[in-house]
Amino acid sequence: MTSSRLPAILIALAVVLLLIYSSVFVVNAREQAIVLRFGQIRAVKTEPGIYFKLPFAFMDADRVQYVQLQELRFDLDNIRVQVSGGKFYEVDAFVVYKIMDARKFRETVSGDRDAAESRLRTRLDAALRRVYGLRGFEAALSNERAAMMTDVRNDLHRDAETLGLNIEDVRIRRTDLSQEVSQNTYDRMKAERLAEAELIRARGNEEGQRRRAVADRQVVEIVADAQKDSEVLRGEGEAERNGIFADASKRDPNFYEFYRSMAAYTKALGSGGKTLVLPPNQSDFFKFFDSPAGAAPNSGAPALANPTAPAN
Repeated sequence: MTSSRLPAILIALAVVLLLIYSSVFVVNAREQAIVLRFGQIRAVKTEPGIYFKLPFAFMDADRVQYVQLQELRFDLDNIRVQVSGGKFYEVDAFVVYKIMDARKFRETVSGDRDAAESRLRTRLDAALRRVYGLRGFEAALSNERAAMMTDVRNDLHRDAETLGLNIEDVRIRRTDLSQEVSQNTYDRMKAERLAEAELIRARGNEEGQRRRAVADRQVVEIVADAQKDSEVLRGEGEAERNGIFADASKRDPNFYEFYRSMAAYTKALGSGGKTLVLPPNQSDFFKFFDSPAGAAPNSGAPALANPTAPAN
């Protein structure tokens, strides 16, 4: 009798365990659970723990749908926006959001994250175009960037609330020039740098000419001062020499006369093989040729200034 009841007891125990297993669900700290009964929301569990529902999701009786409770993110890349100046730029952005109202999230998009993000992407694209269209490109690189992101988040916030979401943050990852604008900007920057280089070169030439003029003036002044000093020194030397000659002439007039005559001979005849024919008795210039004392000769024969040179 006991042995015949054992299989029935085991089966009953298994059924009980299966009922308990299918009636229990667990919610962890990173998610929340929506309990659905015949497609309608029965309860929303946001606190972590163990919960119970009707066993077996037969005929969609009781079913649990889990949604994330932590922060989520989606990216939007290569958005072509036009700024107030008329130029086009490419922008990459991302949005951080959180599912705050699981009931509304289930009712609007059936708890589908892809559907919710698709709606937010469309709204984000429009918000970025509007915000960039009211400003210039430089605003995205200045202190206005934070205000721009706040404007975009405010635009998304209204749509996000209807989906049961909360926008935590909006950020721009990249703002680049489009291809045609990039080339135009490069050409403009190149022209500006060439103009700047020409300006620097012109200023350098001007400064070089100014410095050369200053140097030339200084050279003229230095040479003039040197010539003045040399003339002064030469005059002082001449005066001192003349003084020495005057003193010598006073001490020995005959020697002084002889010395000056020898210097005159050297200067007049030089070393070019010159020939000078003069009657010595008719010129006092050659009086020292025949007499060291300077006495004029009585002979009427002509004297050769350079006897060794050929006659002309």
